[in-house]
Amino acid sequence: MIVRTPYAQMLGIRSVGLDGDTDVLMMPAAASLEGRSGFLYGGVIASLLELACLEAVAQDRGEPWPKPINMSFDFLRGGKMIDSYAQARLVRVGRRVVNADAICWQADRDKPIATGRMHLLLD
Repeated sequence: MIVRTPYAQMLGIRSVGLDGDTDVLMMPAAASLEGRSGFLYGGVIASLLELACLEAVAQDRGEPWPKPINMSFDFLRGGKMIDSYAQARLVRVGRRVVNADAICWQADRDKPIATGRMHLLLD
């Protein structure tokens, strides 16, 4: 799904392989993604987390465009201008709603820079 999403293409996001049941997404650092000097803009970090959740639903359910109900993000530390990674997992899958959470990290997966949660409506 990610390769067909224009916004993900603009950010340079791509899948770098499976870890468990879901893809790990990578967003390369680029000057156009910089917020304050030397750090990624928080909006692109949130976008990476959102796309990771959408990708996890697409892989599990075969539904490429679930509708977001709500999203919540926690920014834990500044995202430096280096490559960033994200992966999501489905916490609960109901008949109509999916709960997903995601983690974003840079050099060390054990030191996340942000986490996110989403509720998505299935068609």
